[in-house]
Amino acid sequence: MDKLHEECGVFGIYCPPGVQAAAHLYDGLTALQHRGQESAGISVCDTDGARGNICTRKGMGLVSEVFSQADLDALQGNIGIGHVRYSTTGDSTLRNAQPIAMNYIKGSFALVHNGNIVNSEEIRQEQLLRGQAHYTTSDSEVLAYEIISERLKTETIEEAVLRAAGKLRGGYACIIMSPRKLVGVRDPQGIKPLVLGKRGEDYILASESAAVQAVGGRLVRDIRPGEIVVIDRKGISSIDALCGSRHAHCVFEYIYFARSDSVIDGIEVHDARFRAGQALARTEYCVSEDNHAAAPCADLVTGVPDSGLIAAEGYARESGIPFALAFHKNSYIGRSFIKPTDPERRAAVHRKLSVLKSVVRGKRIVLIDDSIVRGTTMRQIIEMLREAGAQEVHVRISSPPFLYPCFYGTDVPSSRQLIASEHSAREICREIGADSLAYLAIEDFRTMLGDLPVCAACFNQQYPV
Repeated sequence: MDKLHEECGVFGIYCPPGVQAAAHLYDGLTALQHRGQESAGISVCDTDGARGNICTRKGMGLVSEVFSQADLDALQGNIGIGHVRYSTTGDSTLRNAQPIAMNYIKGSFALVHNGNIVNSEEIRQEQLLRGQAHYTTSDSEVLAYEIISERLKTETIEEAVLRAAGKLRGGYACIIMSPRKLVGVRDPQGIKPLVLGKRGEDYILASESAAVQAVGGRLVRDIRPGEIVVIDRKGISSIDALCGSRHAHCVFEYIYFARSDSVIDGIEVHDARFRAGQALARTEYCVSEDNHAAAPCADLVTGVPDSGLIAAEGYARESGIPFALAFHKNSYIGRSFIKPTDPERRAAVHRKLSVLKSVVRGKRIVLIDDSIVRGTTMRQIIEMLREAGAQEVHVRISSPPFLYPCFYGTDVPSSRQLIASEHSAREICREIGADSLAYLAIEDFRTMLGDLPVCAACFNQQYPV
């Protein structure tokens, strides 16, 4: 599918001594599987055991493919961290899978990381000059070595994380596990999400609140931009030295990345997507073949599964046009990596989606999706609707046109591959075979998200870092 991809998801849990964390980590990562399907990994540690007793298991594939029950039984420890990955920085290979576990002169630790460190190459060169050999192409290894360098000069792991994070530029959320502590850190702009949860006596750190709920926990709060939280047997403490007032939360978490049942920075993702659909219906500017702005005369509103469905419901509610499900989505396809030819890409779309012909036959349809990246998938979906008997297809997109690349951990291709950067809306409308096309206006982010400060650089080139 022609979609953007988040780099990964992170999960960590601190349980009382004697409680095994591995099963909870498995469940938490499964709830974050939508954030990355290339690799998965878990590291655990027994806080009452010998220092340096970190145990790690990771592999290529989905969480259910990487971990058997025997693997989970072998991961003995009451604290742990886990990771699911979609590669943006670094190749899609096992050597770049996380967690990254390190042994050094003062002990050991492991970390998981979501996002991109934009000055990682500069830091990497400094580390190479210090004699630190690199074995991966991931910027997560750069972060790990920087923590080691600072840990040699500090009394605690959290001091080392603070000093290392002070050198980083970009969007990131990290969880670091030492033999006795969990440490979470979020970038000062809050570009990448990180939440704190509680389950009985357990503390949880995760990319999304849906993962907290998946293990039977409750959301306590979001980690503040720039905040470092430390969890140990005494409880939880916080370091605010990196916190600032200039925030820029990734707007695409609300448009597409996050699960609809998650709450991020106080905003329910489902509600944000619903409001985006309502805003589309209210503003209703469109580019039709004669270039006249006009709301479509339509018989039904539908959405491209899954994230387009909620915006479609909002559009239908606001416009008064009936909402209907027009597609069956095959949820058992498994991973689909980038296909090398157009016929293979086309076949992948047909395996994923099929049209409910009785719903669309003879109908004028408003089709809602969250984005158009290259335009290839949307063109195929419109062709499928017309083959099924749709009379008209009016496309509405619950985000503005993608024009610029992202440097903070979202897999936005180069501008040359973004159809909106090379073509006008009217040209895109013709290219995808739609009867009309309209995008959400950037100004409608306020309707969607209220006063939340967001990073919308992929739409307006205003990069916060």
